[in-house]
Amino acid sequence: MKELIEKTIKEFIPSGFPAEISIPAHSEFGHYSTNVAMRLAPIEKKAPLNIAEELKEKILNSAPKGLFSKIETVAPGFLNFWLSDEFLRKELLAIYKNKKKFGRSNIGKGKRIIVEHSSNNIAKPMHVGHLRNTILGDSLANVFEALGYKVVRWNYLGDWGTQFGKLIVAYKLWGNRKEIEKEPIAAMTALYIKFHDEAKSDETLEVKAREEFQKLESGNKENRKLWEWFKKESLLEFKKMYKLLGAEFDVWLGESFYERQMTPLIAEMLEKGIAVKSEGAVVIPLDKYNLLPGLIQKSDGASLYLTRDIANIRYRLKKYKPAKILYVIGNEQTFQFEQLFAVANILGLDKLAELHHIKYGLVLAEGGKKFSTREGRVVSAEEVIDKVKALAKEVVSKKNPEMAAKKADKISESVGVGALKYFNLKEHRHSDIVFDWEKMLSLSGQSGPYLQYTFARLSRVIKKAKRIGNYDLTRLSNPEEMALVKKLLDFPEEIEKSAEQFGVNNITLYLYELANLGNRFYETTPILKDADKARLNARLVLIDAVRNVLKTGLSILGISSPEEI
Repeated sequence: MKELIEKTIKEFIPSGFPAEISIPAHSEFGHYSTNVAMRLAPIEKKAPLNIAEELKEKILNSAPKGLFSKIETVAPGFLNFWLSDEFLRKELLAIYKNKKKFGRSNIGKGKRIIVEHSSNNIAKPMHVGHLRNTILGDSLANVFEALGYKVVRWNYLGDWGTQFGKLIVAYKLWGNRKEIEKEPIAAMTALYIKFHDEAKSDETLEVKAREEFQKLESGNKENRKLWEWFKKESLLEFKKMYKLLGAEFDVWLGESFYERQMTPLIAEMLEKGIAVKSEGAVVIPLDKYNLLPGLIQKSDGASLYLTRDIANIRYRLKKYKPAKILYVIGNEQTFQFEQLFAVANILGLDKLAELHHIKYGLVLAEGGKKFSTREGRVVSAEEVIDKVKALAKEVVSKKNPEMAAKKADKISESVGVGALKYFNLKEHRHSDIVFDWEKMLSLSGQSGPYLQYTFARLSRVIKKAKRIGNYDLTRLSNPEEMALVKKLLDFPEEIEKSAEQFGVNNITLYLYELANLGNRFYETTPILKDADKARLNARLVLIDAVRNVLKTGLSILGISSPEEI
């Protein structure tokens, strides 16, 4: 809608001059507003209010018939626009008839985007940071899919490096196959911790670890078999967690995939003069980017993250030809990506695709402290999900004590996981998140359960009505109804905004505001008791449109929409 108004304004202002349209926070300032007259004033050397008046007359004479009910100029030079009820009803009909497609577009048709997220380490547990990463990455992938992009969801596993030498040593000394098969991540983590504890008093262990990893790198059959088994058992465990979260991946290629490319890549960088030798190591000078040199080979011949990341970009560009690559990785790795993107610029790779580091903040426990147990270890993703499911069950049982146990368990999982996702996504991604379990599971605040409850509430109205009969949308006229229709119209632009800013906190706020309007309408309007059947059915059309936008919006956030809570 904003694009239509912007296009209309641009007919009467200098070519290329922006006509930014905003949605006022208060309804008395219109459905849409622009300050373009004030920005034009220095150029045209006229009073802003006079320019606004001139634009108002031109727009009224050229705008599509019935689009605006009013355009108002306000000092010092604002133009405020009100859509007509006739236009809003027409749009509502289109939303209702195209409920499954509304909000979606073909902006990205013919383009591919790679979203790298989750990226957990083999043989180590997923923790709360992985949860935020996975949830954010999955929602961004959903946003771009809604805009017509072909999305490749990529789990870039941490499946290579000296830590596997340590794990191999630990397994050969203290490992038990049955224990790993029973609880893979817990058993391998325990072995890894034991290695570090023992290494404090036995310096030979670190030497043995380097030797075992070198054997793995050179293709030693025994170590290779162990490494493949560790990876297989880890993935089985991870996939259980991903199933709970509803997260799926198209590609599961990690660092190990590029290991054979390291030697020729380093040789190529040296031959082209991009890299140089320095004290036995190989580095890429990055002075012109005001960065420290990028280390791509240690003095002992080992490659690094940066080396593999360079190979990774080249592989992706060649195989997938993406328009964009999104790296969903925390703020703490900013320097690493500054180096990587600088190298990509030197190699001309950033001309083939947009490269974006999607940073996000920390996940903190209540009180803003580090999220850990009394023992000081980081809390696993599984522990967090188990807790939120248990708390959600209390909420569901209190709301619907007569619900069958099996059904209550299923809905509790949906509500708990939905609460966790919404809480992770509602803040700007750059912000740290401080867990608040009560707010997370509230049925009345800005939370996932509140949106799910609103959807279930509106669905109950449609279910009780049994069917939507003949309707007359002209029977919709009161301010609450028109405000709901206007709010629905904003949904497609919120999805586009999410793609532009690589975040979905705007969608979480939009859905919350839509739910508030929907609940207010539900509570103040006796819909099913209305003797005017044409108006009753028109209101059911409106209710159905609202619940379908809620459902679509929640699905983009990766949250399910149970019809009963």
